[in-house]
Amino acid sequence: MNGDKLRELLESVGRGDVSVDEACERLKTLPFEELDGVKLDHHRALRKGFPEVVYSEGKSEEHLKEIVKTYAARRVNMLLTRAGERVAELAREIEPGVEYNAAARTVRMIYDPPQVCAKRALIVTAGTSDIPVAEEALVTAESMGCPVERLYDVGVAGIHRLLGNREKLDSAGAIVVAAGMEGALASVVGGLTGRPIIAVPTSVGYGASFKGISALLGMLNTCAPGVAVVNIDNGFGAGYFAAVICRELNS
Repeated sequence: MNGDKLRELLESVGRGDVSVDEACERLKTLPFEELDGVKLDHHRALRKGFPEVVYSEGKSEEHLKEIVKTYAARRVNMLLTRAGERVAELAREIEPGVEYNAAARTVRMIYDPPQVCAKRALIVTAGTSDIPVAEEALVTAESMGCPVERLYDVGVAGIHRLLGNREKLDSAGAIVVAAGMEGALASVVGGLTGRPIIAVPTSVGYGASFKGISALLGMLNTCAPGVAVVNIDNGFGAGYFAAVICRELNS
C-alpha cells in the first residue's frame, strides 16, 4: 500500500465503487502483517515511498517463502537483497517472473512501476572487484524508479579513465562510488564535481585494508565536501540514498 493506492481506494469508497466493508478488509493488515515469526511492514511505502526491502541472508527458507507469497499475493513491489541462487529458486517457485541479479545477489519483482526520477544515478567503481556492491546499489536505485548508468573500473591507479568521463559525473543527479583498498576514488570524484556523492567502502584489498576498514576510514576522512559515507559493502544503502536524492529533484 502506497500513497497513490490509498488515495485511489478512498476515492473508490467515495464514489460508491467499493463498499466500506471491502475497504476495511483491504486495510485490515495495516500497518503490518504478522506471519510466523515475521512482521511485514505494509506502512513502509506510505511513510517512505518504497516498500520494505527484505535482507535474505540468515533467514530460513520457510520465512522467505512466506514473505514472497505475501508480496506476490498483494502484488507489492518486492526486493530481496543478499539473495543467492537458492533464494532465487524459492522465489521463482512462487512468482516465476522474478528477476535475479547474480552479481548483486538481488531478487526483485516490480508489479507497480514507481514514478521515474527526473535525474539518473551514476554508479562508479574503482575496480571490477567492487562490481557486486555497485550492482546492489544499481538494482536498488533502479527498483525505486531512478534511471541508472554504470561507470566501472575507473580507479585512481589509472586516473585518466575517470577524467575522460567528466560529463557523466556532472550530469548525474547523484553518484555512488564503490571502492576498496584505500578508498581514494570517492575523494577524487568529490573534487571533480559538485554532484552529491555516496561513498561505499568495499571489503576488497590485501591484509592492511582490514576487510574494508581502511577504505571506510579514508572515505570518512575525505577533504572533498559533498561526500556521504555508508557502511562497508552496503550497496543497498547507497543505492537507496541516491534514489531518494534523485526523487527529490522531481519536485
